[in-house]
Amino acid sequence: MAGRATAHSRACFGVFELDLETGELRKSGVLLHLPPQPFRVLTLLASRPAELVTREEIRDQIWGTDTFVDFEHGLNFAIKKIRDTLGDDPQTPRYIETVPRRGYRFIAPVEVAGGSPWRLPALGPDGAGPTGAGPPRRASLQGRWILGAGSGAVVAMAALLFALNVGSLRERVLRAVGAVREPPLQIQSIAVLPLENLSRDPEQEYFADGLTDALITDLGQIVTLRVISRTSVMHYKGTRKRLPEIARELDVDAVVEGTVQRSGGRARITAQLLEARTDRHLWAETYERDAGDVMRLEKQVALAIAHEVSGRLTTAEETRLASKRAVSPHAYDAYLHGRYLWNERTPEAAAGARAYFEQALREDPQFALAYSGLADYLTVGWGPWADPPLAEKYARKAVALEPDLAEAHASLGIACVYQRKFAEGDKELKRAIELNPNYAMAHHWYSLHLLTLGRPAEAVAENDRARQLDPFSLPINYLRGVMLLGLHEYDRAVEQLETAAAINPQSVNPHEDLARIYWIEGRVPDALAQERKVAALAHDPALLHDQEEIAAAYAKSGLPGAQLKAAQLRERGYEANRQRSGAPSYESYSALDVAFRYGLLKDKEKALHWLNQSCHDQTGPSAYGKSAPELDFLRSDSRFRDHLRRMSFPPKFATKGSPARILADTLSLDK
Repeated sequence: MAGRATAHSRACFGVFELDLETGELRKSGVLLHLPPQPFRVLTLLASRPAELVTREEIRDQIWGTDTFVDFEHGLNFAIKKIRDTLGDDPQTPRYIETVPRRGYRFIAPVEVAGGSPWRLPALGPDGAGPTGAGPPRRASLQGRWILGAGSGAVVAMAALLFALNVGSLRERVLRAVGAVREPPLQIQSIAVLPLENLSRDPEQEYFADGLTDALITDLGQIVTLRVISRTSVMHYKGTRKRLPEIARELDVDAVVEGTVQRSGGRARITAQLLEARTDRHLWAETYERDAGDVMRLEKQVALAIAHEVSGRLTTAEETRLASKRAVSPHAYDAYLHGRYLWNERTPEAAAGARAYFEQALREDPQFALAYSGLADYLTVGWGPWADPPLAEKYARKAVALEPDLAEAHASLGIACVYQRKFAEGDKELKRAIELNPNYAMAHHWYSLHLLTLGRPAEAVAENDRARQLDPFSLPINYLRGVMLLGLHEYDRAVEQLETAAAINPQSVNPHEDLARIYWIEGRVPDALAQERKVAALAHDPALLHDQEEIAAAYAKSGLPGAQLKAAQLRERGYEANRQRSGAPSYESYSALDVAFRYGLLKDKEKALHWLNQSCHDQTGPSAYGKSAPELDFLRSDSRFRDHLRRMSFPPKFATKGSPARILADTLSLDK
């Protein structure tokens, strides 16, 4: 029979070592961070290897019967933390096996540090250490005298250190005994990590991600709080990174973790607030409602978190968080599905998003968020269906339905900017930022607006705000590279564009502008290398063939020959695309790109011709033209200044029979 463990007991399983004396967990000698409560749960399970430990036993020994924290939620998070730390997979466990609806079993062999099979001691009432150790051996009189004298000296020294408050000892001791309270954590920034989908059904991922997005949006309305945007927190979905590491990367004070489950006509959200840099538990709660009332369920969670992190909300913030018109459950579900696809940032997914936004409006024709989603699809939907005038109509409908909806004002603002209605676009984007200072896309679109107006320095400052909220966003990081290019800061622009390319290796845009920089600097081989990447990513054999011709011209005639050949090929490609589609190309062979090519050759007539063509073609803001270094030689030319003035007028859009117009016919807005 195994002997009784002492306070110095250490248990080993696999490459891990559990030290009961110090409360530490190590892996191959390296200290791992495991919060106190998960550590106690792990200790309890490991003390009874191969045995079922019921949820009731865990509750009684770790939580107690008078706990105010939801036990189910706390246990689920404790087990998740343990598994993350051990690198254990719940589907194929090596350490902790789940016994459905009953409890858990520690399935790995547990040994004393010396190597013999062993059972850890039972935990004390507080779950902090072993119980039942026998009385200490009596010391000899001499030993007791020496011990007493030594103890007296230690006490005297401690008293002196306490009196002098060396190393803040006095405050730490008083806090430890409860005489002084820990100062409340000042939460000024927060990240809502992706809610875990407990249903394990991949088809329900959109639901968990959509509720994550909704929580972020609602918390973003707190003016005094910086809330990290969806794109960046999704970077950590399924990650095993430790919380302090995530906190450093996102630069946040606190993190919300949680789970979501929808089954049997009910929906449940659990949420936990943690101090990010220490993993200290601050608050936890579970909320449950009918599955048809998911929107109110999410609002309830958001309001509770807001009170925890903010302490005091303004009346306007409280009102916006607490009050929302009732929305059809099917409409809200379709909207979540649509945003989930739209956020994938691909033409294919955006087309699917449109169908869900349409469905949401059929279910609830007064659903403002769905109109905002459709407006974004028609403005920045990554496809040939762009129709900013129609996007503007949908956005205005959203604003009319919910005047305090930040997304609606941002959608209207960018639709106006894309039509060069700059004054109204400026007003609407500023209103969106006022309503939700943490809406990263509003800051991003406002920075694009400033760049379009030829104010790159102000655009960079606004881009800084967007990147603080969404550091892993491809559009935000990419646009910063374009801004730095326009400021002639080529080294910084290259670094930024390489960052954007690393965020999404499938995106062609960063490589296109890296090629621009290398052409400006006369680095033809580097420029061609980037354009080959563009051709490969775009699956464009014609573009790849162009690079071969340019390389041959470079070998024969040097830089001037390569520049001329590149301009001629882009001009030829533009015309060929136009004849095939009956419309100007907005992809590899754009009129603006042809203008840039002739700008490198300092050919005024050709550059101005293609600038005028780009002004006629462009369906979006001519953000790049006003600050493009390729056109610096034209800045004193009156014709170029006339061109810039013409860019301030709204362009004409041919939308009759377009996919966007067909879409409008399916909805009541145009009827």
